[in-house]
Amino acid sequence: MKSLDNSDKYLLPLLPKIILEKTNKKAEKIKFIGGGSFGRVYKAELSNGETIAIKAYRIQGSQYEEANQLNLLSKNTSVKTPKVIFTYEDENTAILAMTFVEGKNVLNPLFLFKSKKQKQLFANDVVDGMLQWHSVTGEKFGALSNPTYDSWYEYYKTVNQELWLKDLAKLAKNGKFSKKRMQLLYDATEIFNKLPEETTAPVLIHSDLNIMNIMADPKTLKLTAFIDPCTSIWADREYDLFQLRNMWGDAYGLYETYKKKYKLSKYADFRVAYYGAMLEASMRLKGGLILPFWEDLTMMRLKKEIKMLNNL
Repeated sequence: MKSLDNSDKYLLPLLPKIILEKTNKKAEKIKFIGGGSFGRVYKAELSNGETIAIKAYRIQGSQYEEANQLNLLSKNTSVKTPKVIFTYEDENTAILAMTFVEGKNVLNPLFLFKSKKQKQLFANDVVDGMLQWHSVTGEKFGALSNPTYDSWYEYYKTVNQELWLKDLAKLAKNGKFSKKRMQLLYDATEIFNKLPEETTAPVLIHSDLNIMNIMADPKTLKLTAFIDPCTSIWADREYDLFQLRNMWGDAYGLYETYKKKYKLSKYADFRVAYYGAMLEASMRLKGGLILPFWEDLTMMRLKKEIKMLNNL
């Protein structure tokens, strides 16, 4: 899998040419505003006064996947979501242009100083927006365009669990992934696979709704937008919840607020922790950035949930 160059040095001279080609408008100013595991985002001010967001990806094809996801997600929530303007591809570049949304991502630690009331209102709005997606049901589990699995657990074990564990084991053997963490994932997988399988409907999920991808007004913490879906699929709703706890999402009570608004399964806390730890470890397989601190948190949470299960 080829990893594309999305550095400022490469992109800043190139982006004005792409914007002109695709929109027939000149880019008066382009500024880097943030990035995640798979891409970097720029704010572009155009000659007609319009402001757009440009996302440059590390993996070719990602721009088309996210465009399709945004188109479907934006139709099914009242929370503002970027609208697709254009996609672009050449041998060394993968680009998605979107409408620019206001606000700052809530990963900014300054939001932590907001009042308890502001945080709860924010959590309520986030969860209400998610529940709108989760009210949209599909026929089967899997990819948005062609879901083929009758069972969530069949989908997850076949598409994610088995392949990730196999490839992570190779990394661990070669000293590129902790053997202790590999064993933790094996132990947790054994527990996960022994738990009773809940009957669950396939629902529309964002799949990456952590505080980095939630935008809010920096003065009030009022929710302004959801951004950056990652592998949106038809899934069990609980698979959309581990990102609510990622980073310092618990400081806003996002996961606990969801649990108050919708009754989850008996073993939801363990499953959510398991999904989070597996996904964070799998980032080593996908060409994304490795963020050790986030991985540490997910592994710690998984250990805690295993201990709680063992004490039952």
